[in-house]
Amino acid sequence: MSRGVFVAGTDTGIGKSVVSATLLAALNRSGRRAAGMKPVASGCRPAAEGLRNADAELLLAYSAGTPDYRTVNPYALPEAIAPHLAAAAAGVEVRLAPILAGFAALSTSADCVVVEGVGGWAVPLSPALMQADLVRALRLPVVLVVGLRLGCINHALLSARAIAADGCALIGWIGNRIDPAMAWVDENIATLGERLPAPCLGVLPFAASPRPDALARHVDAVLPLLAAI
Repeated sequence: MSRGVFVAGTDTGIGKSVVSATLLAALNRSGRRAAGMKPVASGCRPAAEGLRNADAELLLAYSAGTPDYRTVNPYALPEAIAPHLAAAAAGVEVRLAPILAGFAALSTSADCVVVEGVGGWAVPLSPALMQADLVRALRLPVVLVVGLRLGCINHALLSARAIAADGCALIGWIGNRIDPAMAWVDENIATLGERLPAPCLGVLPFAASPRPDALARHVDAVLPLLAAI
C-alpha cells in the first residue's frame, strides 16, 4: 500500500472531516502530493452526478489533482444513520474490494492518502465488517481526532484502547475545539497528553466556519511523522 494515514474519531460529529482536510492542506503546502478518501459516507444528497457527501467533497477540494468522486467515496449512502444500517437501507453491502481499489487508484498520483473514517472507532460497516477490518486491510497507522468537550477524556482513552486491541497502530492524536465554552480545556488537553499512548500532533482552535487552509499551521507536527511512514 502507498503511504497514508487513517483518521479516526472519538465519536461522530467531532470534526474528522475538518481535521482530515487540514492534514491535506498541510501536506500539500509542504510539497507532498496528498489526496483524501472517505470510503463510506452516510447522509448523502442527490446531485446531477449521483449521490454526494459534504465531507467527501471537502476532502476532494483539498486533494492534489482532480480525483474522481467515486474513487474518493466508493460507498455514498443516502440515510444519515449508522453506515451498516444506511447500506442495508440502500440495498448494498459494504465490501473491502472497492475501497482497496479506490485507495490504490489514489495512490498512483499521491505521496500520501488521508483516509477519513466514519463515526467513532467501533463502527460496523456491514454484518461481517468492522471499521477496524478496513484499517487492517489498508495497513494504515491511525491518527485519533479528539473532540474537545465534556467527556472527551473517557472517549479518547477508550478509543485508544480499542485501536490497540484491534491490532492497529495509534501514532498520534489531534484535539479539536468543538465546544468554545468547554471548562478547563487546557487541563483536559494536559490530561490527554499524559494518558494517551501517543503524542499530541496539534490542537485546532474553535472556528464557527473552519477553513482547513488557515488551520494547517496547527498540525505541522504531523508532517515529519507522516514523512517517516
